[in-house]
Amino acid sequence: MAGLVFFSSRSGNTARLVERLGLEALRLPQAGPPPELDAPFVLVSPTFADGEGRGAVPKPVIRLLNNTRNRAFLRGVIAGGNRNFGATFALAGEVIARKCSVPVLYRFELAGTETDITRIRAGLARFWAAQESQTCLTQA
Repeated sequence: MAGLVFFSSRSGNTARLVERLGLEALRLPQAGPPPELDAPFVLVSPTFADGEGRGAVPKPVIRLLNNTRNRAFLRGVIAGGNRNFGATFALAGEVIARKCSVPVLYRFELAGTETDITRIRAGLARFWAAQESQTCLTQA
């Protein structure tokens, strides 16, 4: 299975969700240059947006995806948010998916629930299995 790359703000909500998933994951730094990735990954990102939806994608995620090599390995996005913000709930996922032509795999609120954890684990297993079978078909 390929990896997860995530950003978590000081609130730690996304980090708590990823930790509970129990899957290998790389955390993006708050500041400084992003890592250079060399394998397919799913990005987990919180949403930071004002009332108009501006600024939805955190700056460290933007820095990661501004690197064309990193962007080429992006396969999907899982987005977090807060339902109190209505239409901008998990908006970062939609912005990233649209700009990078990848699917939004899941949306979760705050640090997620146990149901979210179960669904994300199962969904990622199915997603990576489908990715693997597509790779095998294109190589045949």
